[in-house]
Amino acid sequence: MATIAPGGWLGLLGGGQLGRMFCLAAQSLGYKVVVLDPAAGGPAASVAERHIAAGYLDAKGLAELAQAAAATTTEFENVPAAALDFLANSVRVAPAASSVAIAQDRISEKTFLRGNGFAVAPFAVLRTEADFATLPDDLFPGIVKSARLGYDGKGQASVDDVDATRAAWRALGSAPCVLERRVALACEISVVVARDASGTLATWPAAENRHRDGILDVSIAPARLDAARVAAAREIATGVASALAYCGVLCVEMFVTDDDELLVNEIAPRPHNSGHYTIDACVTSQFEQQARVLAGLPFGDTRQHTPAVMVNLLGDIWFDDATATTPREPDWNAVLRHPAAKLHLYGKAQPRRARKMGHVTCLGATIDDALATARAIRRDLGISGTL
Repeated sequence: MATIAPGGWLGLLGGGQLGRMFCLAAQSLGYKVVVLDPAAGGPAASVAERHIAAGYLDAKGLAELAQAAAATTTEFENVPAAALDFLANSVRVAPAASSVAIAQDRISEKTFLRGNGFAVAPFAVLRTEADFATLPDDLFPGIVKSARLGYDGKGQASVDDVDATRAAWRALGSAPCVLERRVALACEISVVVARDASGTLATWPAAENRHRDGILDVSIAPARLDAARVAAAREIATGVASALAYCGVLCVEMFVTDDDELLVNEIAPRPHNSGHYTIDACVTSQFEQQARVLAGLPFGDTRQHTPAVMVNLLGDIWFDDATATTPREPDWNAVLRHPAAKLHLYGKAQPRRARKMGHVTCLGATIDDALATARAIRRDLGISGTL
């Protein structure tokens, strides 16, 4: 693959916070970034050198992006695969539309994973009323998940029997879904992996993830697992990237069951929230690596130099209580009085409950030190839940 030298233009489909962090990383390497995003004033567009305000399937906007950038990537998985195919006719695109299309559809994703020998929770596909007649009893209790556009716990429902499953499917618009058996979890982890066009692979340390209401709450890195389990998780992540012939940065989320089994939950064809700790705690962040892969540069070192705990900052902390309607600025001094806390705000103008507004990465000489800082910051900001 030919190298795009610093000073060149890189393209980005999507204007959210992941795109913002990509822009900043690419710019630190000397690149200029052009963002295609239908929204004005988004987190990525506000820092990029150029913003094309157009829909993801707008032919004129895509042609303008292809004219401006030597290579293009994405910052979220629901960019239409057709847009990536269109761009690939004239510029380098990473990841490819074929990889993104698999991750966009939960049925395709689980079928791909199982078909390539990766362990997943037992599941059944729900497309029509006829599918309910053959549901095996061992899938209950389970979770109904929409095949497309589900994220942060949206498009999901817990069910205990066939009748509840049918009701959940209908509530989701009778659109294609999967019914997945609920498994007993010891913890959830993720591994972020980078793969270039020649097949070179690199992974970051596994992160241990805690969710609340379906949204990532905290990531602890490195994950508190034995070395053999971590090695197995990293092997799974690189195996998934290779099976996809992936080019770019990919996150593989996994369940660690009570029986010490590793099951792949889902894949995200982009940098991931659970990899934000890499910005401050690793030699090379997931976003810098994304820019390196896109530009055809050598990989940076993914070694973690400092234990870290990443705390998600949702819009809820802008409100005094559950009934408040007027936001107020959180007390950032409560964060920054901790000298090893690294605050990242995404530049979103309007806080809303459950909206990702930023994150703080707490560094420490040990995981326990980082956890102590994270607990203090969560308490001071009014973030509930134990850690």
